[in-house]
Amino acid sequence: MDLFENTTDTQHQPLAYRMRPSTLEEYIGQEHIVSEGRLLRRMIQADQLSSLIFYGPPGTGKTTLARVIANSTKSVFITMNAVLTGVKNLREEIVRSKERFTLQGERTILFVDEIHRWNKSQQDALLPWVESGTIVLIGATTQNPYFEVHSALVSRSRIFQLKELSRDNLWDIALQALANRIKGYGKYNISFEPGALEHLVNIANGDARSLLNAVELAVETTGESFPPDHNSEIIISLETAEESIQQKVVLYDKEGDYHFDIISAFIKSIRGSDPDASLYWLAKMVKAGEDPHYIFRRMLISASEDIGLADPNGIVIVESAAAAFDRVGLPEGRYHLTHAALYLATAPKSNSALGFFDALKTIEKEENSQVPNHLKDAGRDKEGFGHGEGYLYPHAYRDHWVAQQYLPDSLQGKVFYNPSDTGYEAEIKNEVFRKREAQIESQNPSSFPEILTTSPPDKNRDRWFERLLQNRGEILKDIQKEVFSLAKIRSHNNVIDLNTGSGLLLLEAARRVREGLVYGLTSTRENRVYLEQYTNQIPELERPVIGEMNLEEYIKNNTDKLLFDIVIGRNTLFREKNKPVYIDLINKICRPGGRIILAETMLSESVRLSSVLSSSLESNSELTVKDKELILILQEIEKVIYESEDNSDTNWGERDVTVWLTASGFTEINLHKKNYITQMNITDRDIHNWFIPDSSDFSYGAVLEKINKTDKREELITILNKYLSKKSLPWESTTIFITGKI
Repeated sequence: MDLFENTTDTQHQPLAYRMRPSTLEEYIGQEHIVSEGRLLRRMIQADQLSSLIFYGPPGTGKTTLARVIANSTKSVFITMNAVLTGVKNLREEIVRSKERFTLQGERTILFVDEIHRWNKSQQDALLPWVESGTIVLIGATTQNPYFEVHSALVSRSRIFQLKELSRDNLWDIALQALANRIKGYGKYNISFEPGALEHLVNIANGDARSLLNAVELAVETTGESFPPDHNSEIIISLETAEESIQQKVVLYDKEGDYHFDIISAFIKSIRGSDPDASLYWLAKMVKAGEDPHYIFRRMLISASEDIGLADPNGIVIVESAAAAFDRVGLPEGRYHLTHAALYLATAPKSNSALGFFDALKTIEKEENSQVPNHLKDAGRDKEGFGHGEGYLYPHAYRDHWVAQQYLPDSLQGKVFYNPSDTGYEAEIKNEVFRKREAQIESQNPSSFPEILTTSPPDKNRDRWFERLLQNRGEILKDIQKEVFSLAKIRSHNNVIDLNTGSGLLLLEAARRVREGLVYGLTSTRENRVYLEQYTNQIPELERPVIGEMNLEEYIKNNTDKLLFDIVIGRNTLFREKNKPVYIDLINKICRPGGRIILAETMLSESVRLSSVLSSSLESNSELTVKDKELILILQEIEKVIYESEDNSDTNWGERDVTVWLTASGFTEINLHKKNYITQMNITDRDIHNWFIPDSSDFSYGAVLEKINKTDKREELITILNKYLSKKSLPWESTTIFITGKI
């Protein structure tokens, strides 16, 4: 059965079917996977598809995307519905696909709708041909493929998750259907009363098919007959709209993915101490007919896992509410569900009970640990083996406690229980720690064996990127870590690095982005060639794009109007003479909702040569009058360099950055600084070059001429060579991290 079978009789086809787009340009929604720059769009446009699985709720465009691919590819496109076809149909199609591939060199793309409906044997039959490349699989499913689709197929496919369509998406789809003269209702005079079309859009709940079905029903049941007379008008009332779509259907499958997602949201809302969200997810489950006993079971788990000893009454309340529910039943029993959920959501939190699983892991890893002799049962063989000898009976001591060993010898000092700072646990925490310390102190130090630990390698880490990045300096690594902590990049984002340099940020962005696009700007051919040499090892469609140009040139050349979700850069603003204009350029390449993350060295707050020299002189001897004079000259030079309003490298600070970003339309602006200290090795050549007048107006040599102190050049070079050259000196710098949202 061909889902995309063409027919000339479109008059009697449902509107939702007629309005399915056939090209990417007609497709509305799912911008995170099909907008400009996204990997899926590039794959479709280049006709370089690998096996794909589209996962998402009904009516979000999974089959429509397959239709777009069918209209775009040169491969033979075959469709199957998992409900209507079996292994026999699949094997027949595989035979034909092999013949086409062998005789004509044609690939076959097989689209399987509702692929989760195929059983394991059907999915197994497909696997070898997907593996060999004879067939490119495109599957569509409403169920989580990681649970419902053969893991071997999942591991060979890219998973694209489609989300419920936004209200704006649905509004555009409705207007498109009403305006299209061939497939929609554009040739009829149709109008909606105020609020009628809005109601259909709102109640469709992210489902385009539901919306179009409602529009069709509203239009074709209004008036005496459809189609209407040429001059007559169809007016859709709010009452008709309400009748056409009825009410929202709660999307909830007690056996499927939504069931687990919603109970997960409920428990996480309790854990996060959000009573409003807890009530919302609880109401959604009750409305959908979830078993209340299942909800109580999950709350009983949460009472110990998330609240624990921070509030020991949590489990008592839930158990009592569950017992009351069994006596009362529905609908009044909803009060008891609410009572328990609100108590847990508002209770202090502690996950200290997870210490049990740390203990369990320890037991699984350790060799056979013996029970300490004094803890063994003395009732049977105290005389023969001395079991129990040395045990101190706590009730015989003050406060009914005495310090002694309870863990096996090999685990002395091991901690499993970490009381929290909230609720009841906050009251007992100090006492637990005091007793623990006393017990450790009471042990013979020789009984503590040396424990060497190591972490297993992360098999999922991209080894190629790891090799590239492992030699970065510690400061650069910290800057990189800070930038990506602030960026919160997702796999489908479009990211641009404004000053890619040697790839500190670009390569890490490429490692994190798999379904989006990473673009890097570099000012030199050498950097571009260097980076392309390494990135050529990445598959072409996943490879970062490197442009040898500045931002202004990029904008002029960006004919596709590609916009970015994340803009990152290190020392890019720092290099610009007109920083406000440059920030305006950044604004032009940001997608609405896009974010900027810059790491900029602040020369005005970094260490100065005069202070380094002064510290070195003081540590070697007392300062002479001549020394002090030379330091004052250096300070005079640096006052011009760092405090001049004409020096764009240094004449800016936090307030300026905030003003520039605000003026350009950025919001949620945040600035924070970090100081770094590195060891600097200064050479005689460095010092000599600093004091040669050059094209820069703000070098030490140029400023020395400005202040008419060139006669002191040789003396300055001499003293700097004597105390700073060929030495490792601590050099402090300040980096400001800038974030904003457009």
